[in-house]
Amino acid sequence: MRQIKRYNSYFLFVALLFLSCNTQTEKKALSENHLDAARNFIRAALDGDFKKAKEFLLKDSVNLDFLNAAERSFQKTDPASRENYKNASINIHESIKINDSVYVCIFSNSFKKDRDTLKVVKSDNDWLVDLKYLYLHDNDSLIHKTPPNR
Repeated sequence: MRQIKRYNSYFLFVALLFLSCNTQTEKKALSENHLDAARNFIRAALDGDFKKAKEFLLKDSVNLDFLNAAERSFQKTDPASRENYKNASINIHESIKINDSVYVCIFSNSFKKDRDTLKVVKSDNDWLVDLKYLYLHDNDSLIHKTPPNR
């Protein structure tokens, strides 16, 4: 009888251990807000760490293709330029709120100084970069005119 209780206790312990290991913990957001997401993504890309940049990317086939193309282009860049990108600082010039879950950030880096845009969207409680906007928006969308007060 004592041996059966010991096996039952052992079984209960193993079952509880198994259940505790399989409980899902709440996912911690990668970025606190849209600016944080934009900076994290840009920094990883400037550093040539495209695996890390992918963490901040809205994952769909088009975005993954754009990121892979950017990585291939970065790999073809001469070593001196890669080092300059790594040493570059990020300049966020403007953050345009489209709605509560979408922002467009206009940025540049201190190496190239060319202004460009990133669309940042809130998805599953996290802020992620949508590269489609960077590659597919009209050139004149960089010109932001503040709408009149209503």
